[in-house]
Amino acid sequence: MLWSAGLETVSIVLILLLAVVVSGAISRMLPVAVPTPLVQIALGFVVGLVGHLRVALDPELFMLLFLPPLLFLDGWRIPKDALFKDLSTVFELALGLVLLTVVGIGFLVHWMIPAMPLAVAFALAAVVSPTDPIAVSAIAARVPIPKRMMHILEGESLLNDASGLVCLRVAIAAALTGSFSPTGAALNFLWMAGAGIFVGAALTLAVTRGKAWVSRRFGEETGSQILISLLIPFGAYLIAEHVHASGVLAAVAAGVTMSFAEISRQALAVTRMRRNSVWDTIQFAANGIIFVLLGEQLPEILSGLDHTVALTGYVSPWWLALYVAAIMAGLAALRFVWVWISLRITLLRRAPGRERGASPPWRLVAAMSFAGVRGAVTLAGVLTLPLAMGDGTPFPGRELAIFLATGVILASLVLASMVLPLLLRGLTMPAEPSQQAEEDKARVAAAEAAIRAIERVQHALADGRSDADIYAAAGARIMDGYRERIESRSAGIDVSQEARASERIERDLRLAAIQAERSEIVRIARDRSIGSELATRLLRELDLLEVRYK
Repeated sequence: MLWSAGLETVSIVLILLLAVVVSGAISRMLPVAVPTPLVQIALGFVVGLVGHLRVALDPELFMLLFLPPLLFLDGWRIPKDALFKDLSTVFELALGLVLLTVVGIGFLVHWMIPAMPLAVAFALAAVVSPTDPIAVSAIAARVPIPKRMMHILEGESLLNDASGLVCLRVAIAAALTGSFSPTGAALNFLWMAGAGIFVGAALTLAVTRGKAWVSRRFGEETGSQILISLLIPFGAYLIAEHVHASGVLAAVAAGVTMSFAEISRQALAVTRMRRNSVWDTIQFAANGIIFVLLGEQLPEILSGLDHTVALTGYVSPWWLALYVAAIMAGLAALRFVWVWISLRITLLRRAPGRERGASPPWRLVAAMSFAGVRGAVTLAGVLTLPLAMGDGTPFPGRELAIFLATGVILASLVLASMVLPLLLRGLTMPAEPSQQAEEDKARVAAAEAAIRAIERVQHALADGRSDADIYAAAGARIMDGYRERIESRSAGIDVSQEARASERIERDLRLAAIQAERSEIVRIARDRSIGSELATRLLRELDLLEVRYK
């Protein structure tokens, strides 16, 4: 039986997905904390060594498949209030640090490797400038990152992905044309950024308004709603690229707009739950596949080591390791200095109880610096380097740039996995005002609205009926629960604390009861006392209740 190309492609996809699943299990079974991305890279390396299937990565296809959905989801889910709270810090890291990195590392690489053209060196610096919060989260899985720090890292990554890849586009254009105009580059940057943001936001608003109109008049179909959410980032990316704007920024803007659009045009509860599950799976699979692909490409990258090192003018491959170490040192130094300046100016200066101009703690600066891990976007960006110039000659230094970017990804992952947990242990961010009063106010307002709605519906249903007392009793039982919530949230501090303690106890009791119900339903289903369809429905109801109380 011949092994067709289509069957080979399907087999490759299944192998990559299997490697992602196995990597999660292995990372949990290891006695020491090893970040999942490193396990995925190792598994990919094994697949590349022993497997006869090879993945030929098309750079444009790679960017289209992986970046739009991941960036869209990051923009959709990032807490907007937390982002806006430290927006100045995020912009300083995501834009100022990226530009500084492109210029500084670009000149450093060109100085170390004169054979690499300056434009290609800038392209390499652009792809190593974005950070990857997914890798940071995996590294610090056993050492919780302070929420405010994680929000800053997420916001930085969301924006520096776009700024880094826009700089990459400018550098590639300079390498292909052989000329560079600062004015032209600035105008190109503004067009790519502005048009990309406009396309992403406009498309999302148009689509969400359109589907909301259809849903109001003809009903909502959960599958269609989920599929529409999956198509939006790809549509935004493709339209932006078609008008020579930034598809990356379009995907980010689409995600940010989606979060605001969804607030005013809410989908059905079942649609939101199923959609979240689908997107969680896509995020897990896409991030994992990217790191597995990186490992799968390593054998081929290493097999051309002699040719790659020859591009530097040396013979020993250890020079390549030295270059990676030098780039890492440059990235660390630039990030440490910039983070220190940024935190001193925009973050810790506003912290209560500190004197103006106080220096930020070195552990906080060091943790933010080591959290600058490179990952999926760096790999995706470096693989988009063209294979050939306009005249058909090979793109200068492409293999060397891919090797150095890969080395930076691996080195940053290993270094952060060893150092970051030590720095994060016991680390606290500046104190923030409590949001308990805001939460209490919102819960009271929601409970009061619920009571008014129950009274209105209760009167409408019981009007003129002989069994009106049944409706009154049912409504009273429900309203008593809401009134209890209002009293507990509107009382003084001491009473409120007691009420919250009571809520925690009630939550634990309810969870224990739900677990007992689930175990009993599973038991009687195994005994065939109830049918599988009924058992599935009952277990789903318990799952929804458990999610509510967790």
